[in-house]
Amino acid sequence: MAYSVDLKTRIINYVEKGGSVAKAARIFQVGRASIYRWLGSEDLETLKVKRRKRKLDWEALEKEVQINPEVRLIDRAKQFGVRPNAISYALKKMKITRKKNNCDITKETEKKECST
Repeated sequence: MAYSVDLKTRIINYVEKGGSVAKAARIFQVGRASIYRWLGSEDLETLKVKRRKRKLDWEALEKEVQINPEVRLIDRAKQFGVRPNAISYALKKMKITRKKNNCDITKETEKKECST
């Protein structure tokens, strides 16, 4: 949870004037670890993460799947330098599923029809 800068400064002032960290945590209903972290930091502004840099390029993955649809996940992972679960996650999010070969199904039905 993001606390306001005003609250952080009030807590820091309370502790610097002689109040204990545990008592400040009870009074202001904030965790002690947060107070210790604020005491050690110079800037009390809340950090905002814009967007995390991803290692996997989804557009390149999508093109690769269109070009070579039969490649295994582990081989794609080695090609892109990521773990197989990252490839699986990206394919699920892109709604790309593994389609089974229809020729195997037709061969099985022909064998069943031939044997009966």
